[in-house]
Amino acid sequence: MNKPMKHGYWGNTVDYREILAKIAEIGPQLEANAPADEAAGELTPESFELLRPLRMSHLLATEKLGGAQMRPTEVLQLIEAITTWSGSAGWVSMVHCCIGAMSAAFLPDSAVDRLFAPGTENRFSGQGAPLGMLKPTEGGYTLTGKWSYGSGFSHATWSHSACFVDDGTGKPAKDEAGNVIVMCAHAPIPEHKQLGNWDVLGLKGTGSIDYAAEDVFIAEDLVFPILTAPPQRLKELFSLGIVGLAAIGHTGWAMGAGRRMLDEIAKFARSKSGRAGLLGESEKFWYDYGRAEASYRAARALVMEVWGEIEATAEAGTMMTTRQVSLVHLAKAQIHEVGVEVCNFAYRASGGAGLRAGVIQRTFRDMMVAANHFTIAPSIVTSAGREIGGQWTDRTWQFYDLIEKK
Repeated sequence: MNKPMKHGYWGNTVDYREILAKIAEIGPQLEANAPADEAAGELTPESFELLRPLRMSHLLATEKLGGAQMRPTEVLQLIEAITTWSGSAGWVSMVHCCIGAMSAAFLPDSAVDRLFAPGTENRFSGQGAPLGMLKPTEGGYTLTGKWSYGSGFSHATWSHSACFVDDGTGKPAKDEAGNVIVMCAHAPIPEHKQLGNWDVLGLKGTGSIDYAAEDVFIAEDLVFPILTAPPQRLKELFSLGIVGLAAIGHTGWAMGAGRRMLDEIAKFARSKSGRAGLLGESEKFWYDYGRAEASYRAARALVMEVWGEIEATAEAGTMMTTRQVSLVHLAKAQIHEVGVEVCNFAYRASGGAGLRAGVIQRTFRDMMVAANHFTIAPSIVTSAGREIGGQWTDRTWQFYDLIEKK
């Protein structure tokens, strides 16, 4: 297969179309495994082994680290493809991909030389809310805390956990400007206690468990400041920060879930018997379906436009702007909002069939959970709207907040 033309900024060792072909090959089995994944509360060993050769944690890492150094638009399509077969498999894949990218982007050379060393097969999972505390000690820190929503945690090899730094009195330390310091700490998964607690409406097979650490040693080079970390490599692309990298995963997931629901309700309506047969003869249904297709395709086109412009900016050797991060947030929110609309339409149109176990019911549940994720919060869209509308032009993004420049 001929490889697509690539700018020198991106890797040349991996052709994303070959991975797409592999996903198409394993996809039917991922779909067949989905009920067992949900019953287990995490991906079954068979599902995980199907995904493992894709090396999702390495897609955005540099080729020097053994990664694919892939374009974001290509990564979006890979996550989309996995999700069309299984929402849970897509979610775990996108988490490992994005957190792997964060580790590859912001940790110092000494750390990535170990985590991404030849022959290693590390995968990363964790939580970006600061629910732990680092206490300085000789050679590094000790970490204690409890976090929730560690998606794919049992399939990972290293954790990625946000935490405060103890100032010596048990309170969070602050920097010279008076801001609380929030770090991201990495530790081997076996060093943690896995607490379970994943009984939910959707994304049931993601194993998004609670987990804890108690006095776990963290080497000093296995942390980075989560709010202000300067990119250590691919500086133009990774100037998006951890929020921009997380957006790739969530956006690609919503692309896949929306696409699958549209395909599934169309297939249902083409059936020849029962309610489906009547649905297929309904002018109203096909009108609503056409509108849903248009809305989905428009939202997906916005995603690809925004990320295509980000790729061009990186290729030009330029750091990302506040406007580009605002558009990343808007595109991410829009593909989720359209996904919710598509799922509501398909679920209502399917009647009793959508109540029963199957793709329509499972995708509906998964989308409702994904749309409640804090990365899709209305406040983020509001801030992006203020910036694009010209009210907050003097601000910059820090984590999920648009703050005044200092």
